[in-house]
Amino acid sequence: MIIVLRPNTTQEQIDHIVEKLIKVGLKPHISKGLERTIIGVIGDERIISTYPLEAIPGVEKVLPILKPYKLASRDFKPEKTTINIDSKVTIGGNTLVVIGGPCSIESEEQILSVAKAIKEAGAHILRGGAFKPRTSPYDFQGLGKEGLEYLALASKETGLPIITEVMDPRKVDLVAQYASIIQIGARNMQNYSLLKEIGNCKKPILLKRGMSATLKDLLMAAEYILSSGNLDVILCERGIRTFEEATRNTLDISAIPVIKELSHLPIIVDPSHAGGKWKWVTPLSKAAIAAGCDGLLIEVHSNPEEAYSDGEQSLTPKNFINLMNEIKPLAKLLGKTI
Repeated sequence: MIIVLRPNTTQEQIDHIVEKLIKVGLKPHISKGLERTIIGVIGDERIISTYPLEAIPGVEKVLPILKPYKLASRDFKPEKTTINIDSKVTIGGNTLVVIGGPCSIESEEQILSVAKAIKEAGAHILRGGAFKPRTSPYDFQGLGKEGLEYLALASKETGLPIITEVMDPRKVDLVAQYASIIQIGARNMQNYSLLKEIGNCKKPILLKRGMSATLKDLLMAAEYILSSGNLDVILCERGIRTFEEATRNTLDISAIPVIKELSHLPIIVDPSHAGGKWKWVTPLSKAAIAAGCDGLLIEVHSNPEEAYSDGEQSLTPKNFINLMNEIKPLAKLLGKTI
């Protein structure tokens, strides 16, 4: 449930309410809006239903959250969430944030080359995989810590914040030392041990939708992270598995406006994994922007023919520049800057 506080509630009263809630075994989450402060309460429903919350000074009313995803819902936070990345870019605001980079970090030279190219083209964040979940155990699995070091070097050279994936709860602390944003991949969306661990991390989290997950599944996965204390969650639609075989996945454009209605969390789109071919990345990006996404996650490689993974869906730096030039007018038309 949520506790709606009176407009003139003091910080001392808020602290008192929080202390009371914790004392009886409930977990409070504070959301400060433009006009009101709301406290989301998670815990044993028997305690919540019997405790006289409205008797506490500063409390205006107590409302139930009927959706199973409590903290991710618009009921908990009516205003949209914006997430600041390294004090350089905000996701969820008026900027259409473009994230670019290779699927896998292959070498220092490769990631530096791509980082400089996307920076020059106007991208905001650099992506690169150091740990790669692959369908086949014989495929390239990533450079691990060495890859993270190359990614950090590219960030230092270009000033771009970086995003990279973590697959193992035991690697969360290591990845957090390097990443500006930590990605949870589609295959790990319902790895609840990993979600709980990442919830204890203080870095923004990019949560990709599982290939067979409903939007409710996605929001419930986000709830694991939020309920563990990390409120900086970015959702990512990257296509779902359907009967269609022409594309790698089927981009669910409807997910964008639906998520915007159900949740306050920002949502970006990965057109590379959705289409599976580089030539479809630009039109899918335009569709995602038109539907209201907060950003794009695009695979870029200096030489896709030689890429260790996902070469077919990777844009060359030249094609990435073309994409940026094509989407800027559309973003501007919809009130977004790039």
